[in-house]
Amino acid sequence: MEPNQPPGENYANPKTCFFHVLFKAGALAFYILSTLFFNSFVIIFVVTVLLAALDFWVVKNVSGRILVGLRWWNEINDLGESVWKFESLDQESLARMNKKDSWLFWWSLYLTAGAWIVLGIFSLIRFQADYCLIVGVCLTLSIANIVGFTKCRKDAKKQFQQFASQTIASRVSSTIQSAFSVYTNWAVLSRLILCNSVGYSIAVLLTSQTPNGL
Repeated sequence: MEPNQPPGENYANPKTCFFHVLFKAGALAFYILSTLFFNSFVIIFVVTVLLAALDFWVVKNVSGRILVGLRWWNEINDLGESVWKFESLDQESLARMNKKDSWLFWWSLYLTAGAWIVLGIFSLIRFQADYCLIVGVCLTLSIANIVGFTKCRKDAKKQFQQFASQTIASRVSSTIQSAFSVYTNWAVLSRLILCNSVGYSIAVLLTSQTPNGL
């Protein structure tokens, strides 16, 4: 991802971008400022985690699909194994996605996770184990989206590469078959021409010898 914001381009989905950032900023701001207004750890925990959970849901199911054309989820199969599932637009549609929307999507994910890591370090330094629990939950939700969308993006690229390889192989095979077909048709035509030429030559030869034989 480019570290600089793409110039000369407006956001294609400003409302989605707003809500993509809203709950992240809300969770961080409430956690940082809560000590000024609340003395109850339970209130701080519930509100902060609720905002982080809302952000997780919005990113996973709404803004990821609209801003970058990706969606992921995780299922448990019949064997009890965790299986990643991915959805994405085709590569042509992904290439047309708004660069500014994409830039905001990815870097807000990274910066939010970084902010929670910093807050977690401060909590450890102050020996605030209870607040480390809040940070741990919020950081886990943030990293889950980062990992999920990163895997989804890689899967989309892999599918495109496989499709491109299959397309190239199909075209090469088609070209070879066409060339072989042309060669076969040419060989058959050449044989027909040769046979006709030989037959004509024999006929001419026999015709020219018949009067002399009489």
